[in-house]
Amino acid sequence: MAVVITGASSGIGAGFARRFAERGHDLVLTARRAERLEALATDLRATRGVDVTVIPADLTDPAAPAALAAAVAERGIRVTGLVNSAGFGTAARFADEDDARIAAELQVNVVALTLLSRVFLPQLIETRGVLVNISSTAGHQPLPGLAVYGASKTYVTTLTEAIWQETRSTGLRVLALCPGPTETEFFEVAGSETFKVGRSVGVDVVLDEAFAALDRRDPGPVHTVGAGNRAQGLFGRISPRRLRLWVAARAVGGH
Repeated sequence: MAVVITGASSGIGAGFARRFAERGHDLVLTARRAERLEALATDLRATRGVDVTVIPADLTDPAAPAALAAAVAERGIRVTGLVNSAGFGTAARFADEDDARIAAELQVNVVALTLLSRVFLPQLIETRGVLVNISSTAGHQPLPGLAVYGASKTYVTTLTEAIWQETRSTGLRVLALCPGPTETEFFEVAGSETFKVGRSVGVDVVLDEAFAALDRRDPGPVHTVGAGNRAQGLFGRISPRRLRLWVAARAVGGH
């Protein structure tokens, strides 16, 4: 029995691995960078005494979700948790975006997350486990200049909400976690500081709020990290469409 964590080589994914290991959970770690995964696995085995399986995968490959699920099954691992943390963003006017980069972004943020959630869901229900999908405050409203990334995170949030409702009677805990700017490698990978709308926080702040939400009796399907971000999300839901588009465009650089 183990928690599967994608994007586990750094940032929020690695943080989830450490926190679940602290709680005594065995782990399956996946990401592209095998050396980083192995280093983390070695550390957690030594310091936490948990079993850690490393399965490198590149989720931009359409075949990767099925291959990952098959590799987990072949090892006889029963999945009690899934954290879909892998993801990246692009920042540009939509007309200037690169087609291949968009396809990869959607493959990781949307397609892989969806397929992994689906394939592991029966086991998660059986074990009354946990499903965490990492969304973003970028999904609270359309974001001119970050159109594809924002749309992908809106999808993650709404998909997770629907799964939460469908599985409410099963004992499965389902959460869409929506952090704002977080001090990770995300911005370096994106090649842009445009995503830094609001104050950045450390990974531990995100994890503290995530586990506090998961530990509540009925956490609800979505948790936005930070009081200011929660207020911003409320504005995005209740404000007139033209106003929120104008505000969002100004926030990400005046596109």
